[in-house]
Amino acid sequence: MAWVPAVATSRRPVLAWVGLPSQPASAIADQQLWTVIATERDQLEIDTLKDIGSNILGRCGGLPLAIKVIGGLLRQRSINIVEWERVLENPAWSIDRMPEELNHALYLSYDDLPPHLKQCLIYYSLIPQKTNISPDQLIQMWISEGLVSSRHSDDLEQIGRDYNKELIMRNLIQPCGVIHDVVRSFCQYMVRDEALVARMGEGGIGSSLLSHKFRFLSVGVESGSDERLEWSVLQNQSSLRTLISCCPIRFKHNDSLSRLSRLRTIHLENADFIPLLADHLGELKLLRYLTIESTQICSLPDTIGQLKFLQHIGLSGCEKMVRLPNGIVKLKQLRSVYLGEAVNIIPKKFGELTNLRKILNFPANMDGGANGWCTLEELGPLSQLRDLSLKGLENVHPSSLAAKAMLRSKKHLGRLALKCSSIIEDDGGSVKRVVTEEEERHIEEVFAELCPPGCINHLTIDGYFGRRLPEWVMSMTGVSLERLRILELSNLALCTQLPNGLCQLPCLEILIVLHAPAIKHVGPELMRHTHKHNNKRHSRVSVSFPSLKKLIFIEMVRWEEWEWECEELLEAMPVLLELTLDNCRSLTRLPPGLSYHARALKMLNLSDVHWLSYLENLPCVVELSLKCCHSLKRITNLPSLQKLVISCCSRLSVLEAVPALRYLNLQSSSMRILPRYLRGLNLTRLYLCCDLPLLCSMALGKSTYDWNKFCHIRRVEAYTHNGPNGIFTVTYTRDPRYLETNISSALFNLLW
Repeated sequence: MAWVPAVATSRRPVLAWVGLPSQPASAIADQQLWTVIATERDQLEIDTLKDIGSNILGRCGGLPLAIKVIGGLLRQRSINIVEWERVLENPAWSIDRMPEELNHALYLSYDDLPPHLKQCLIYYSLIPQKTNISPDQLIQMWISEGLVSSRHSDDLEQIGRDYNKELIMRNLIQPCGVIHDVVRSFCQYMVRDEALVARMGEGGIGSSLLSHKFRFLSVGVESGSDERLEWSVLQNQSSLRTLISCCPIRFKHNDSLSRLSRLRTIHLENADFIPLLADHLGELKLLRYLTIESTQICSLPDTIGQLKFLQHIGLSGCEKMVRLPNGIVKLKQLRSVYLGEAVNIIPKKFGELTNLRKILNFPANMDGGANGWCTLEELGPLSQLRDLSLKGLENVHPSSLAAKAMLRSKKHLGRLALKCSSIIEDDGGSVKRVVTEEEERHIEEVFAELCPPGCINHLTIDGYFGRRLPEWVMSMTGVSLERLRILELSNLALCTQLPNGLCQLPCLEILIVLHAPAIKHVGPELMRHTHKHNNKRHSRVSVSFPSLKKLIFIEMVRWEEWEWECEELLEAMPVLLELTLDNCRSLTRLPPGLSYHARALKMLNLSDVHWLSYLENLPCVVELSLKCCHSLKRITNLPSLQKLVISCCSRLSVLEAVPALRYLNLQSSSMRILPRYLRGLNLTRLYLCCDLPLLCSMALGKSTYDWNKFCHIRRVEAYTHNGPNGIFTVTYTRDPRYLETNISSALFNLLW
């Protein structure tokens, strides 16, 4: 099912999202294309817009992506006849010389972009597929290339995020930051004379580089390819401005950087970057962005201080690099530094880099004094920080040194991660070593000094081994965290309860608790008590977690009880959309309050909740995913459930009162017979992974015992991957009825 995007504003909505089958628009009735929402507007004008809209859709050729992109364009326009006619009559619909596979709707949407967004979208298309380049890194590239600017604000990172949001609103990129292949191809076509985007293993890269000068070069790697890019073939690219490579690069001792003096952006992953070449980085006088990830490089040269325009340094995954060069303190334009986990020595005077906005994995050390290392005190002057990650906080001595970081005074700080080295074993339930009372007291004192400012919106606490979280987290007042939207609590080795004040945080939208083996009971600390008065007329409803949308518990291996009862005067999690429980193996039931209070809950994901025996009375859940819930026997009364995925839940025998269920995915390689509950389901599609004998039984059709369990389902796709000769499949459709399989008659004879 493809989706036609809504074209609407909060002021006067006109069109709703409607399902669109993947077939030419000429074959679809108008009533399937548009659902008109009743508004205060004149019905004649609505009908006129509907006609124009249908004509626009007709020009999209029924292609779902083209329709989405045009919907994104219309969303930016005023909702009136004149504006929509301009879109319909735009000459871009008939532009010549475009490849057939590139729809004109894409060109129209691209042409509608302001110049800066065109360039940002082009940059998206240059990123190699299946890479780990994050949206934040991409925004840093935009900034380094001068694509992000403002006369009124110096917060270029936020402006870049706004650019990104607009591209998402226009349906040119997906919310997860992925660009559709067709949009990628279109953008690459638009810069085909200036950019080379290639993948090692496809061939032809070397000849292209020898025959043409490029400004942009992006090299990914074909799956399974072990081919390497020779640095020597790049050295003639004297016009090169941007180099992005996620493939292995082979360097030789006579290789040079001198001919690449125009480079502004270098992003290298998995390259054998030799020290000799690193020593010449100072020659790239125009360089703004430098990322060398997952390489064996041991150090950067002091001459890096000559790169006066450098704004970003990324060293994630460089396991052999333990210290930064002294020259880094000369880079006054530096905006962001991504340090690798191994870096633990940063030179003094780092605090003079007052333009810094983002620091990841800043190492917390003891007083470096005589060694020339910087400490948390160097963070004090960095008042422009927006994003800060501190690691190794167990090394801070004395604890009062933590206060010199002056976190609370950083009025722009939006994201903060406070990390210690985890002492939890890989099994998630035991600790690597005994923590002394003195160590517990010390880490509690350190974290007490690291209270964030009131503007913080994303907080991560990782590896903390105190018995009790700091008071600024535990407090029932929640004043210091009143703008907090995302809270992640990870690797809490000794904490026995969650913070008391979380339920009162007015803006908290996402709560994640990961690896908390000492917590056995969750209950009152998550819910605010009802305010009671002698006069019942003055009783008021208390709201816990008023903004929480996503709640995730992972690796809570000793969690046995979730206490949350049905209380009329306690409103809790009224907008919760998604709940995930993963490896909460000791939990025996979901609380009654979940179904009573969380009336907006749409998605429920349960994995390795071993002792859960039943699920019932969840009125609003639309999607349910179950994996390795070995004791689960019964699912009842989920009236809104539409999509269900079940994997390795072998004891499940009852699935009833699910009238809206249309899609079921059953996965169990040991499944020998189809479950009886299939007969009572009104499914549109069944997707099944089972063992080979059951698959053969299904392939026999009417003559098999299982036929009556699946013959009423509109479409069935079944397969097994444990066969001796690969994957075997059975496909069945009801209307028109047919059954086909790739199981040979010889294999049938062998198994039957």
